[in-house]
Amino acid sequence: KENHNKVVCAADMVAYWLDQLNEFEFFVCLFAGVKFYESQSNVADSRLPVINNFVLNGPTVDVHAAEEFVHQAMEIIMDEAVRKSTDVKEKVCEWRSPEQLKELLDLELRDEGEPEAKILQRCSEAIRYSIKTGHPHFFNQLYAGMEPYSMVASFIIEATKTSLYTYEVAPVFTLMEEAVLRKMIEMVGWKEGGDGIFNPGGSMSNMYAVNLARYRYCRDIKMNGLFAAPRMVILTSQECHYSISKAAALLGIGTKNVYVVPSDKRGKMIPSALEDQIKRAKSEGAVPFMVNATAGTTVLGAFDPIDEIADICEKYDLWLHVDACWGGAALMSNKHKHLLNGIHRVNSMAWNPHKMMMASLQCSAFLVRDKTSLLQHCHSAQASYLFQQDKFYDVSYDTGDKSVQCSRKPDAFKFWLMWKALGTTEMEQRVDRALALARYLAQEINKREGFQLLMEPEFANVCFWYIPPSLRNLPAGPELWEKLHTVAPVVKERMMKKGSMMVGYQTHRDKPNFFRMVVISPQVSREDLDFALDEIQHLGKDL
Repeated sequence: KENHNKVVCAADMVAYWLDQLNEFEFFVCLFAGVKFYESQSNVADSRLPVINNFVLNGPTVDVHAAEEFVHQAMEIIMDEAVRKSTDVKEKVCEWRSPEQLKELLDLELRDEGEPEAKILQRCSEAIRYSIKTGHPHFFNQLYAGMEPYSMVASFIIEATKTSLYTYEVAPVFTLMEEAVLRKMIEMVGWKEGGDGIFNPGGSMSNMYAVNLARYRYCRDIKMNGLFAAPRMVILTSQECHYSISKAAALLGIGTKNVYVVPSDKRGKMIPSALEDQIKRAKSEGAVPFMVNATAGTTVLGAFDPIDEIADICEKYDLWLHVDACWGGAALMSNKHKHLLNGIHRVNSMAWNPHKMMMASLQCSAFLVRDKTSLLQHCHSAQASYLFQQDKFYDVSYDTGDKSVQCSRKPDAFKFWLMWKALGTTEMEQRVDRALALARYLAQEINKREGFQLLMEPEFANVCFWYIPPSLRNLPAGPELWEKLHTVAPVVKERMMKKGSMMVGYQTHRDKPNFFRMVVISPQVSREDLDFALDEIQHLGKDL
């Protein structure tokens, strides 16, 4: 080492000294040199910035090595999480019990890191033992399928690694969210405009609705808390999503103050029963302030009669929120948007593009028919380190103070890129095709011996029983229901351990367990639906 400014090629140095010394002498010198370097590495050189024994000049990350790792990981992702996971000839899952999976994955975190080859193996294992929700035989949830444009948007979001609270750190995504919200509001039919925000999941959207409705009724509650409010009541149908009760618990309203409105046999809220519950709350001295209707219930796919409910809400001056997380996609279809007749009259709605529209998880919008900045007033905390009012640009684009979160992912980009790629026309066709497939499945169930629909589907939820041959001669009654109740869980266990497909099951009111197949993905064909029915029969015929 002659001086700090002269760069000496290590290869040339080694070649020179190998010519001058024998091997033993060379390695003695090399060892001494290494030891000298080690002794100097912890000594502060006045020309190098050292704090707490760290030399601070230059990066400590090898960027080229990082790029190579990402490249290799992406090859695994493309092969195993994209190509194989959507291949109908591959398994939907490689089922393992929790204890088996713990052993396979080696979950313990240690002091020393592992080599990159091992980390790439970890990536492959994570994909292998995960459920392949993009598989054509995955019918288990209200989301499914692989959406390429939205998936690429998710990759970009992770690569750009920003947060959607101020325009200065997320200028592109801020404008994209505004554009998507404006288009969604247009499709709802709020001609006077509105406001909204993307957030992590429909449960959060429903919580926004509860908080905003309460703030609209009693603005003092933001500063003075529950002491500023009377006993307040939310009204919702017995088929509603459980997030309404969770919101009541989280916001201090209390689950006992969620009044359940009966639904008819198809799962729709009964408007006359809603009015009865409003009168009951008032007679008890409570203050009903919000009604939650559902457009596309989780199990049956039922749509509450929004127009009739809106009439009652206007009569009693109640905030009307519609949980359209599942059924909101019907607004994309001229053929099926009648399912949400009256949606233009509501105060707010939740809509999850990650469900029927297939955007990558999570992608959830909360929309509100308001132009008075109610979201801002309700949630603003005016953090001075983020929302300075003397910035050099228009601070109205700093939307983060509308949110209950600080860090917030730009999820709207997933929907925006997909919408740009497909256009409204293609997305409408996706909805229409999914509902046509659901109709085909229902027709096939009606044709097959041993299969019985719970009811004709209104949306993409197809609910049915499989009745094995041993039970087909039993008369309808408690003995049949008790035995039929055990069929779906066993068939589900067998299909998962085989890895052939995934279909959900549940009970409903007094009904024994039944299957609920959800048809969404454009990758699903008639043959896939036929396979599903054949497989259920094959797996359950001996029960």
